[in-house]
Amino acid sequence: MKELLEIMRRELDGCGVISFARFMELALYCPEFGFYDRLTNTVGKRGHFYTSVAVGSLFGELLASQFAHWLADVQPAGGQVLEAGAHEGQLASDILGWLSSKRGDLFEKLEYWILEPSPRRRQSQTRKLEPFAGKVRWFKSWRDLPEARIHGVIFANELLDAMPVHRLRWNARKKSWFEWGVAAQGDQFVWRMLRQPVLAPSHYPRLSAELEAVLPDGFTTEVCPAAVEWWTQASLALGDGRLLAFDYGLAADEFLLPERAGGTLRAYYRHRPSDDLLGRVGEQDLTAHVNFTAIQRAGESAGLKSEGLLTQARFLTSVVEAVWQAQATSGPWTSQLVRQFQTLTHPEHLGTKFKVLIQRSNRPTWEPGGNDLA
Repeated sequence: MKELLEIMRRELDGCGVISFARFMELALYCPEFGFYDRLTNTVGKRGHFYTSVAVGSLFGELLASQFAHWLADVQPAGGQVLEAGAHEGQLASDILGWLSSKRGDLFEKLEYWILEPSPRRRQSQTRKLEPFAGKVRWFKSWRDLPEARIHGVIFANELLDAMPVHRLRWNARKKSWFEWGVAAQGDQFVWRMLRQPVLAPSHYPRLSAELEAVLPDGFTTEVCPAAVEWWTQASLALGDGRLLAFDYGLAADEFLLPERAGGTLRAYYRHRPSDDLLGRVGEQDLTAHVNFTAIQRAGESAGLKSEGLLTQARFLTSVVEAVWQAQATSGPWTSQLVRQFQTLTHPEHLGTKFKVLIQRSNRPTWEPGGNDLA
């Protein structure tokens, strides 16, 4: 991507070194040239990464079933479902397709909102969701939403792991963190220490005296204030309902375990992981594990109540169990649906790789819903 490389080099000409967070932001989200803004970077076997949506329609149908149960308690009736980062629009299509065929009464009252800053992605999603024209509304940012809070569901599927992270390295002699930056050297990008860190020290991982004494020199980790800020904005936008995220991630203390001395940041090119984080700029995905402790605390600070941090397997299995209990006459699943469910929930596939954080406004205790998927 010559154009993207030129944009990066011009920025580096002005300062010499940029934070990795800025490098990642340009590599993934630069208009027209960033990895996620290029429509050729598709999900699935022929793309660069594989998600629950790529497994088949069942993931969206199970979400639709649970959302319908939650929306039944929302006032005014119907409410909104807001999906952030809808990528190609397939998940929205699966959710709306199920609601229109199984819960037409709710579908008529429901508004489906998509938060998408990329104009190219919005165009692609508009084409994909043409069968639901008039039902879907797009917004570029939280600031563009109506002043009234959202009453319903706000959710994101594999969005937070791709938000720009700052990369930190431990100096055992000085007992302090320093921030990695990126500079240009010839035709390549290289790591450089930022003499004036961009990340505020208040965001650095806090260490106990015992851990500070033994943490090895060079231990590397990531911090993502962007995900915390995003979650805070989502929390404040929610009036009555749930906020949830599906993603891979860890509790705060798990980032500092010995097996993660190199951090969780990875590059992916056509499904193959790589530690070459500064290569293939604009052509490879960059992701880091979500700090679920940080975003959970952000939601609670904004007034939300945490209902659970579950594996995807537990969440989806609970939804299916509620469906079968509520609809004793529901027919057996096809072999195709069974295979999809196994992929979504099996520990060796996506079942434990992904977690689900659920928070809500005003009401206690998450319970799986009960709607017919047959």
